[in-house]
Amino acid sequence: MIRPDLTLPIPENIEAAHFIGIGGSGMSGLARMFLARGIRVSGSDRADSAGLRELAALGATVHVGHDAANLGDDVDTVVHTGAIWPENPEFLLAKQRGLHVIHRSQALYWLIGGRRLVSVAGAHGKTTSTGMIVTALRTLGTDPTFVNGGVIAQLGVSSGSGTDDLFVIEADESDGTFLLYDTSVALITNVDPDHLDHWGSADAFYDAFARFGNEAREAVVISSDDAGARLVTERLTHERVVTFGEAFDAAVRVADIRTEGPVSFTISHDGVAVAGRLPVPGAHNAINATGAVAVLLTLGFELEPAVRAVEEFAGTVRRFELHGTKRGVSVYDDYAHHPTEVAAALAAARTVVGEGRIIAIQQPHTYSRTQEMYREFAEVLETHADHTVMLDVYGAREDPVPGVTGELVSGAFADPAHVHYVPDWQEAADYAASVARDGDYVITLGCGNVNLIIPQVLDALERSTSLDNPGE
Repeated sequence: MIRPDLTLPIPENIEAAHFIGIGGSGMSGLARMFLARGIRVSGSDRADSAGLRELAALGATVHVGHDAANLGDDVDTVVHTGAIWPENPEFLLAKQRGLHVIHRSQALYWLIGGRRLVSVAGAHGKTTSTGMIVTALRTLGTDPTFVNGGVIAQLGVSSGSGTDDLFVIEADESDGTFLLYDTSVALITNVDPDHLDHWGSADAFYDAFARFGNEAREAVVISSDDAGARLVTERLTHERVVTFGEAFDAAVRVADIRTEGPVSFTISHDGVAVAGRLPVPGAHNAINATGAVAVLLTLGFELEPAVRAVEEFAGTVRRFELHGTKRGVSVYDDYAHHPTEVAAALAAARTVVGEGRIIAIQQPHTYSRTQEMYREFAEVLETHADHTVMLDVYGAREDPVPGVTGELVSGAFADPAHVHYVPDWQEAADYAASVARDGDYVITLGCGNVNLIIPQVLDALERSTSLDNPGE
């Protein structure tokens, strides 16, 4: 992993930029915006993808695989993520040439260029909350520029260039880069200690969020319910702190949350209450919507139009996204990769699955998180899913750690009958299909590449019959 060096100078002018890891949702969004600015864009990724092909159609020069030959002679700036290896040949050549080599957060800083910035940070819910704010602002007649960590369903993109002064971003706390931006309104969805390999301690993690909030120019909007957020609130010295959530003393309060089917709720502020309803399920989305509404209030919008605008949000890609139904079994995908997120995703599924069961296909993400949280993952999965198919760890930027595999998680289940560890993907897909019956949900969980198993699952469902109903 390459830790971002935020002290490196950011160029004033960029004419030709090369993106190492251009296929990721965040990096492809940045590349798209560079293209919109008239900047020549090239980039590489380790595997082909629809995102790569879309960028190529927009005029980018894209390469599958990392190779020094991918770095064109005209490139003046190289943009990278922290997920690449220090030995990446394009990275090394860029350094050798003396090019500007900047982290993706610095490229985003360059794009923002001093505009009125809404930064959304938190351990969970960032992508959804950012999508809600962007969707609502557009519904309310504004035209914000935005960069999100995932594709906003009704827009079909993760980033867009607008004509207004407003700029909305999902800000990343994992490596401290959320402290780089000159934020006007900061939204803190929750503060569940994570990425302690970077921060060192939970206390340092809380301090970073407090600094993020305190440095906001206009306001900090923060959860009233989350335990970590409350600890951060105690450290805030900002003159305008707007709390949101179910707590009775929240400045923007949500109540009457009903989760049967699409979630409905009532949001109140300054003695006014407005009922709302979302097309996406889950109590956590009612909370996310309340945070988005609180941000809109700080930007000067009234409560009722703000709630109506947030209702237009139709979800983001890889957040409880339906990919198909075969043999009466619906197959969903969710980006959840932390125990809290997994619990929220499965709880949302439970509200709409009816009499059906939930079969989770879990891909643990990174060896460090799996080693630290395998017991929590096992408890959450055993509590919220009827059965779990456990894959092996998606290491991302990390080297393997002996003994840290999917079996470490499956071995922590209290009842081994609730879990099946299957490192081979085809066997995992076949097993999930054999377990599933009419009315069940199969849900892939993880922020690695677990979504790529979905075609195998759908195919296996079409070919198989259920173990519970062998005569189907």
